[in-house]
Amino acid sequence: MRHTFVAASVIFITACSGADTKSPPENSPISLFEVVGSITTTRPDLIDPTTKIEKLGGEFGWSEGPVWVDALEALLFTDVPGNTIWKYKVGDGITEYLSPSGVSNPIPDYTSSPGANGLIMLDKDHILIPDHGNRALYKLNVHTKNKTMMADKFIDRRFNSPNDAVLESQYGHIFFTDPPYGLKGQDESSAKELDFNGVYVLQTDAKINLLDADLTRPNGIILSPDEGTLYVANSDSEAAYWMAYDLSEDRAEVTNPRKILDVTNDVKAGLPGLPDGMAMAEDGTIFATGPGGVLILSPEGERLGLISTGTAIANVTFGGADGRDLYMTSHNFLARTRTKVKGYGF
Repeated sequence: MRHTFVAASVIFITACSGADTKSPPENSPISLFEVVGSITTTRPDLIDPTTKIEKLGGEFGWSEGPVWVDALEALLFTDVPGNTIWKYKVGDGITEYLSPSGVSNPIPDYTSSPGANGLIMLDKDHILIPDHGNRALYKLNVHTKNKTMMADKFIDRRFNSPNDAVLESQYGHIFFTDPPYGLKGQDESSAKELDFNGVYVLQTDAKINLLDADLTRPNGIILSPDEGTLYVANSDSEAAYWMAYDLSEDRAEVTNPRKILDVTNDVKAGLPGLPDGMAMAEDGTIFATGPGGVLILSPEGERLGLISTGTAIANVTFGGADGRDLYMTSHNFLARTRTKVKGYGF
């Protein structure tokens, strides 16, 4: 999801002067950081509701796209309007990793968000960058920071502003969303070449299939652990919901589109945030950013809990040595908590 804010250039890591000195749960050590928010859940086997949420620092325009990179032993995440990828590493705090992360010379007449958005791992040495400013998908070597463009057009028309993606493991296909958030005026932009906002799959032979052209604001995207179901968030304040699709055997087509949870009323009630980025747990539980924070959902869309930081949360991912650290790009800062379930792939 995109919002327009003024990006700041100085990042602080703030210690909590009033840290809790009581004996915390085993999975929730005393925090050296400011503690924010709250956790509610009907499934304490997934997350302990007494677990602390740590504010790790930041003063970003709109933080997004967190991904854990084992090769760096660190988290990378983006500030989309700030056109920067940041790195968080235990002991080092938050440091600049790549700037600009997207287009070097934005065109004011049609570029509203110049930077990279969602980040995902492609292999141990490369990440995928959906790039708002350049309106393309890029592969980036995490060591050299060299970029290679993977796709920028569908049937000879430029993408709107690729937003989020997920990698399928059997064939190596990349599923991604393409809302108009990077364009000034969005759907009304004169630079918009496609008359829809799509959900796509980029196959390993470079063929691109359009999977759904009917969502108004396709955004976060994730696969079930068996990779048989694709989930997509629609980040429209008038139509805020999550979709699920069955995938074909070759993972190149979708069938049985269905809405699993509609939260439009929550948005209209004033809860901060919209359906946005998602993270998948190894048991199929979905950690989905939405109105109020990170919604913990069953594969069928049943609400199992809520992680609230007090702000809109754009995206979320699992990380750390054991895959149980949950990192959240929480509007203008980075946050972290601990879960009892591992992220898928750890």
